[in-house]
Amino acid sequence: MTRFANRPSLERHQLSALRELMSAVCQSNPFYQAKFGALDPVIASSSLPSFAALVPFTHKPEVIVDQQTSPPYGTNLTYPLNRYLRCHQTSGSIGAPIRWLDTRESWDGMLQNWARVFDASGITSEDRIFFAFSFGPFLGFWTAFEAATRLGCLTLPGGGLSTVARLRMLIDLRASVLCCTPTYALHLGEVASKEGIDLQQSAVRRIIVAGEPGGSVPATRARLESFWRPAQIFDHHGMTEVGPVSYPCPSHPGKLHIIEAAYLAEVLTPDGSSPTPPGEVGELILTTLGRVGSPLIRYRTCDRVRASAPSLCACGSVDLALVGGILGRTDDMVVIRGVNIYPNAVEEVIRRVGDIAEYQVTVLNPGAMAEIQIQVEPEPGCTDPERLRTRLVKELQNTFALRFEVATVPQGTLPRFELKARRWLRPAPSLSPPPTTNRGRRMVK
Repeated sequence: MTRFANRPSLERHQLSALRELMSAVCQSNPFYQAKFGALDPVIASSSLPSFAALVPFTHKPEVIVDQQTSPPYGTNLTYPLNRYLRCHQTSGSIGAPIRWLDTRESWDGMLQNWARVFDASGITSEDRIFFAFSFGPFLGFWTAFEAATRLGCLTLPGGGLSTVARLRMLIDLRASVLCCTPTYALHLGEVASKEGIDLQQSAVRRIIVAGEPGGSVPATRARLESFWRPAQIFDHHGMTEVGPVSYPCPSHPGKLHIIEAAYLAEVLTPDGSSPTPPGEVGELILTTLGRVGSPLIRYRTCDRVRASAPSLCACGSVDLALVGGILGRTDDMVVIRGVNIYPNAVEEVIRRVGDIAEYQVTVLNPGAMAEIQIQVEPEPGCTDPERLRTRLVKELQNTFALRFEVATVPQGTLPRFELKARRWLRPAPSLSPPPTTNRGRRMVK
């Protein structure tokens, strides 16, 4: 993956890639031909500001509806079907699952992106990487694994095993790197403690977590480090429909850099009308510059981020930096008595209180009178669950100025997760895309 010494050289690369992308999709991609109508790709990609001003957003519900009406892959394909060699699928945690096809070129580009993640995490061909998950249809499993083999690492697949068997394999094979979700890394630590397995005697020195925002949540990072000391925690994020997006900043734990050679990134206000000032929270919008065969253009990811001002980072990168990583999702927010509550913020409080092995949140009466109930499962060493409950209620009230209903449950009651944790129970979201207020709806002849 090309690295750039300054922002002007990076933006020249982005503009060149953007022109190629827009030319290709406007010529032969049915989804974007219908969406763009009379939009002139030459004018729209004449500059990065022109692109942002003229090109409309793409919403996930649009993609879902397109695949439902033109099964099985939808119409967002720039080339004939015989050009594609990989098929993957989203988890369906937000809306219906989406299938995604990749050409050899786009697949190779995503492996280069993962190589950037490994490099930023200090991983070399000398490492042994243990992948603690069962290989399903989700993109992240396969891109990480194949990128590790290209790097020359000894790759150790942990699919189809119990948690105890994975721990034994990880230790016996002297794995130096662990890849999994932050939730599952916590669960591995919990089971190791229960089984009397000393993780500090393992060879693991680096843990790459993805699939959830927990790797950049300070209290969750601290809990992971307490289980896996002296291993370092490295966060990363991506999505099946866009690919591997970010890599951890080697100089600032909890900061992610967007791989801007492969993505045109924007951080916009909630209504999408204008860029968010540096340091303020906005929504991450992505255009996949290298995934021409199945692109997403100005895709509203629903990820809440806080971008710092573009500058040369201490790690030597000029890529856009997201302070605190992914802060949550715009579609995850719950309004409780006029207060905006995000799952990440609740997790930060729960992990900070400590002595809690697992938790689950139920949203009651969704709408204007919404309430939430929290169940927490104390750790085996907790001797006073009621005191723990009281402490959590007080900490939540101090943080959100609200009193939460909290109950403790017996150990082993709440579910454990290998993939993305689903701790928040709520009604499924609507598939109808929000009304478009984007100025990019204007067409250019």
